[in-house]
Amino acid sequence: MVKVGRYNALKVIKTVDFGVYLDGEDKGEILLPARYIPENCRIGDIIDVFIYFDSEDRIIATTEKPYIQVGEFAYLKVKSTNRVGAFLDWGLMKDLLVPFREQRVNMKQGYYYTVYAYLDHESGRIVASAKLNKFLNNLPIDYEINQEVDLLVVQETEIGYKVIINNTHWGMVYYNEIFCNIEKGDHIKGYIKHIREDEKIDVVLQPVGYEKIDTLSSEILRSLHENEGYMPLSDKSSAEQIAEHFSCSKKNFKKAIGALYKQRLILILENGIRLNEK
Repeated sequence: MVKVGRYNALKVIKTVDFGVYLDGEDKGEILLPARYIPENCRIGDIIDVFIYFDSEDRIIATTEKPYIQVGEFAYLKVKSTNRVGAFLDWGLMKDLLVPFREQRVNMKQGYYYTVYAYLDHESGRIVASAKLNKFLNNLPIDYEINQEVDLLVVQETEIGYKVIINNTHWGMVYYNEIFCNIEKGDHIKGYIKHIREDEKIDVVLQPVGYEKIDTLSSEILRSLHENEGYMPLSDKSSAEQIAEHFSCSKKNFKKAIGALYKQRLILILENGIRLNEK
């Protein structure tokens, strides 16, 4: 069954001058315009496409990658507003509508907002909502401690950052457990640390059980993030170079990067250190 607002693997069944038609099963034949056709595409090929509605509300396919799919959350920019609602840039030619009734505050052009994409049952169209709570914490909590999860950073608070876990639940990452730069809208990996009796979920950005990162180690990590993941300092650098950057001894620097290496957070190279982006 073809899912509107999601990626689908569909078979090419017919070619025309302006594109190819795909087998949309219950949706009938779906056009993939010529500009999106993969090289050497033939009848019978299976293509991964995103299915949505064009500006004339016709079902259509594209190989472009939208920033959000139905059932997901994302941090998107408002391109324009009118009496109908706000229109977001989601990476496709037709903008994504947030109706007025789905706005928590009046959305403004040029600003970013976290939204949820869904199929409106009345119109059948793909729309978005900024009223996040009604789409979260609706499923039973089924996480294990130290389970790796996908996070979307939503809001900075007095104690840390509120995040959305796997597009299903709210979570919290506390300031004292953040050792890198994160910002609103970031998609990052995290790990379940604790599920409270009130079913609130605490998340960390390193696997549970890693030794606590000390102040120097966290400073090294921050510097790496601020310098595109690389620094020309290593255990072979001079004590003077290390002291100039981190105001510490070479012995303490070597101990700190050794701990980060054991935790698989960095790579130690011949002439520097690099974040491990595995």
